[in-house]
Amino acid sequence: MTAPNQVSPVPPADLPSTLGELRATGHQYRTVKQELRDNLLARMGSGEERFPGIVGYEDTVLPEVERALLAGHDMVLLGERGQGKTRLIRSLGGLLDEWTPVIPGSVLNEHPMHPIAPASRALVDSAGDDLPIGWLHRSMRYGEKLATPDTSVGDLIGDVDPIRLAQGRTLGDPETIHFGLVPRTNRGVFAVNELPDLAERIQVALLNVLEERDIQVRGYQLRLPLDLLLVASANPEDYTNRGRIITPLKDRFGAEIRTHYPLDIDLELALIRQEADLVAVVPEHVLEVLARFARDVRESPSVDPRSGVSARFAIAAAETVAAAALRRSGLLAGASADAGASAAAPGGGAGSASRPEAPVARIGDTVSVTSTLRGKVEFESGEEGREIEVLAHLLRTATAETFRARLAGLDLSGFTAIVAEGGAVETGELVSSSELLRQVGTVPGLAKVLDRLGLGDAPSPEEAAAGIEFVLEGLHLTRRLGKDVTDSGRTVYGDRD
Repeated sequence: MTAPNQVSPVPPADLPSTLGELRATGHQYRTVKQELRDNLLARMGSGEERFPGIVGYEDTVLPEVERALLAGHDMVLLGERGQGKTRLIRSLGGLLDEWTPVIPGSVLNEHPMHPIAPASRALVDSAGDDLPIGWLHRSMRYGEKLATPDTSVGDLIGDVDPIRLAQGRTLGDPETIHFGLVPRTNRGVFAVNELPDLAERIQVALLNVLEERDIQVRGYQLRLPLDLLLVASANPEDYTNRGRIITPLKDRFGAEIRTHYPLDIDLELALIRQEADLVAVVPEHVLEVLARFARDVRESPSVDPRSGVSARFAIAAAETVAAAALRRSGLLAGASADAGASAAAPGGGAGSASRPEAPVARIGDTVSVTSTLRGKVEFESGEEGREIEVLAHLLRTATAETFRARLAGLDLSGFTAIVAEGGAVETGELVSSSELLRQVGTVPGLAKVLDRLGLGDAPSPEEAAAGIEFVLEGLHLTRRLGKDVTDSGRTVYGDRD
């Protein structure tokens, strides 16, 4: 279906309003595939971005998509869940002309120079150059249907409208047809998501659309030469577990393009930065831990490789960590208010106004993702009951990898000296940044650590606390510090002995 609640923008006032005015501008009718080809070549020539918002496919998937568009091929995108297939398909509409002329009232979005329905051809013949025309924005030229087992031929192609029959029209009248989603996206891009989930007998209905470019409805002698680009998505697992794309339909797609997850950590990070809606500051080193975590989960032998681990996993992880930081900020604000009220009470002392805690994520906040996101991962059957344990291990691995990558070669003896001779540093969900900094004091080498972590020359107390907690956790994971978790949930870093 088309995007919900979408309203077509108002066309500029200087566009032609009649067929005669349109002809006078020298306008030429082009098919959708010609339009996409011309506009793609124009963007290539100008250096303009062709597929905004698509990350990690520049050297792999996008060249194949561009070749398919230039060849005028319908295509199927094949890949595991969460690889951005739908996002890529929806971006194709941006290659259409911004405005295109249509015959007003035509459900098939017919071009006034190329009417296809009998009634539209008669209207153009009778009105001639005086025919009023309308303008359709490219945002309204994209249609989409999520394939489900209950999808019918009527949904996709069309069916007889009983109300029009009841109004006195005969069965042989084409006006009795209620067109489905595919013909209503005529002169646009139509996408079928998860095509193998479509029943095989329904897939047959798409054969004529792809090859003969027409539709048939309940035996009507009606040939409507549709003009559209048909794109489908599928998961390789679907071919065996939930259904398949029938061979004649696969044969009619001009291009089958394999998608993939981000190939390296930088692309994974770029995707998180672009897509995550963060309610708190998440430092770069924490985002890197989450990106490495997602990649480690994908590569783990405990995880079903056929299902894949969606890019949404890392995005949701970043949002969850940001929410944990915001929660700490709110709880500390409440605790500060209670302390202030006690101080203001008779005999409570003078009290003092404390600086509110800004929401900045720390490495300890990442622990929350192991329980909240386990439902996004399909584990091998032998791992039943160990899901959180597996994720926690992979999270520790990702943290250690980031620690080594970011801080390799630095002298961190100043941090280990803090806990020498029985000392300890306590942190956790309800430990404020000021309290953590007070425990640590002045640490030799801290400035270099914060610089390596991308926290700048003048980090806030919350950012400094995030950097310090990351170092303490990294030293623990590399067996240079001990760590205990108290009954109240606080984390205590101390000497290994």
